[in-house]
Amino acid sequence: MSGQAVVVENLSKKYLVGHKSIQQANRKDTLRDVIGREVRDFARKAVDVALGRQIVQGDQVEEFWALKNVSFELREGEILGIIGRNGAGKSTLLKLLSRITEPTEGRIELRGRVSSLLEVGTGFHQELTGRENVFLNGAILGMTQREIRKKFDEIVAFSEVDKFLDTPVKRYSSGMYVRLAFAVAAHLEPEILIVDEVLAVGDPEFQKKCLGKISQVARGGRTVLFVSHNHAAVRSLCTHALVLRSGFASPKQDVRAALDEHSGDFLLKATSSWRRPANTGGGPVRFEAIEVRIDGAQPRLRLHCNVSIFSEPGGKPVLLAVDILDHHSAPLMQALPKCEPFIGGTVGPHTIELTVDLPPLIPGLYALDFWIGPHFTETSDHVRQAVKFQIFDSPTPGRAFPHAPEHGYIVPSSSARVKSHRSSLNVIPADAKW
Repeated sequence: MSGQAVVVENLSKKYLVGHKSIQQANRKDTLRDVIGREVRDFARKAVDVALGRQIVQGDQVEEFWALKNVSFELREGEILGIIGRNGAGKSTLLKLLSRITEPTEGRIELRGRVSSLLEVGTGFHQELTGRENVFLNGAILGMTQREIRKKFDEIVAFSEVDKFLDTPVKRYSSGMYVRLAFAVAAHLEPEILIVDEVLAVGDPEFQKKCLGKISQVARGGRTVLFVSHNHAAVRSLCTHALVLRSGFASPKQDVRAALDEHSGDFLLKATSSWRRPANTGGGPVRFEAIEVRIDGAQPRLRLHCNVSIFSEPGGKPVLLAVDILDHHSAPLMQALPKCEPFIGGTVGPHTIELTVDLPPLIPGLYALDFWIGPHFTETSDHVRQAVKFQIFDSPTPGRAFPHAPEHGYIVPSSSARVKSHRSSLNVIPADAKW
């Protein structure tokens, strides 16, 4: 066990999920029925409180295993990538490792101080200034006042919000907020660092800086658990990875093998439509449904997207952006349609008919991320890998051999003209003297 920083054995987490029965949902209850049901629900909840059990809404209770028998070990200084689709159990695993929630079964052994970047900015007080929140958040994360003072200038320089340090954070943009919060958490010196998809926010330059900081932490001999949908980031940072599927984990393996395995799952689950799951909330302006079809022929393919958005009272007008990703979840390009007027601003449903003229893409499977927000530093809703489409034909007519993705996904239009220059040969007579 020498050198082991994290040991996880048969880790499982169970939740109780409440449902309203179909019969109850479809019938019109009388006042007597409503009172009787509420009395029964109150009695059941009172028993749950007395026994220390989870309180569940609904008249039908179902067991849901978010994680089931997950086991792995990490040595000191190792960076483990944790990958999987939405709902696979990644965040649940990290919350268990961070001791935010207790496991139902299994054992976790952590050797050293743990720092968690699960929800950046947790603990920030909106009325306090950036300077005051550095000290408050640092103390919440376990830093002493001496440590915070020693690293204060370094934290501010990393966040690049020095001009607004004495401004209440409620006036910060979401990008500034995340910069400062990540800077505080990243400068804690833990033996084990847990990072959950916090790098998805912020501009590309800041994301690059964050990845460099995580890499620096790992080179210092600390252990890192890194969750991201960005395969390129996982590939560049991690040496090993495990794939989560519906709460079950694959064995820890080489990062390339894990990414290939996850990409295989991705290929098998191509969908051309998305609908917001029932009973899931969202912001005041949110996506409700997305449908995509593709028409045309190579190299002139066109995506037609039908996007349904709902705006609640108080929802701001928003912009729309669509990222096109390869099957490793790496972004290839972004479509920024000009919307006139802006989407939303009035209560109710809105429909957007979006057309994207695709460049000449090589055959393969691609995904679309859909984003809306009032400004590019402020997100209202973001649906990752919402829909997928597949291209079968080469953009180069008559091409018989396959394209290699390592040479790129876009084949630009090009032409070449060959000219033959006939050179005159000097014929040497047979009787020539040298």
